[in-house]
Amino acid sequence: MKTVIITGASRGIGRATAEYFAEHDWRVIVNYNHSAAEATALVDTIRANNGEAYAFQADVGEYEQCKALVEYALSFGKVDALVNNAAISEVGLFDMLSIERERRLFDVDLFAPMNLSRLILPHMIHEKNGAIVNISSMWGQVGASCEVQYSTAKAAIIGFTKALAKEVAPSGIRVNCVAPGVIDTEMNAHLSETDISALSEEIPMCRIGTAREVAECIYFLCENGNYITGQIIAPNGGIVM
Repeated sequence: MKTVIITGASRGIGRATAEYFAEHDWRVIVNYNHSAAEATALVDTIRANNGEAYAFQADVGEYEQCKALVEYALSFGKVDALVNNAAISEVGLFDMLSIERERRLFDVDLFAPMNLSRLILPHMIHEKNGAIVNISSMWGQVGASCEVQYSTAKAAIIGFTKALAKEVAPSGIRVNCVAPGVIDTEMNAHLSETDISALSEEIPMCRIGTAREVAECIYFLCENGNYITGQIIAPNGGIVM
């Protein structure tokens, strides 16, 4: 059985991704920070459907907790994939965000994927196999007003993906990025029905996406994309091309 670590897996895209991998007979390490009830419920649901999943609490914005998460996952044996999904968003004018909150955003959105990749790579290099999928955003591709710090971190994730992919490809490891557009998740819960309607009119496919559609892309890159690395896959309905 293959094993995947999914950070921020208790809700939204992370939850949908955990469910999708479990449906395809992967062992899922469900990372969460504050959402213990949601993570436990997800694990229970997966197990009720004959899947294998384990919840592990870790604040991935902290290096030592990243280390504990990776060590826990490796206790099951080989780890085949890492999905760096956990993220926080801050909406507001660039100069109004405090330095403390800005640093916290970068710790979770950028340094957590870097740290977790750093920690899992020795194992994957030893195995000469593995897949890392980093979750960026369409705002990492084009930028968003009033989400400057978030856009910056997500743009950095794209650069990190491309550079690391070149470095570890000779060792049989693939590193790719998924950059979703507007997706129906809690992160976009602040959007009103009017906002959603207006956005849908701008999207060529005339609707916002679902978390499961993003999960399908992530799974493909881990399971089937054997000759794909350093790429940015953008499930966004065509809003960014």
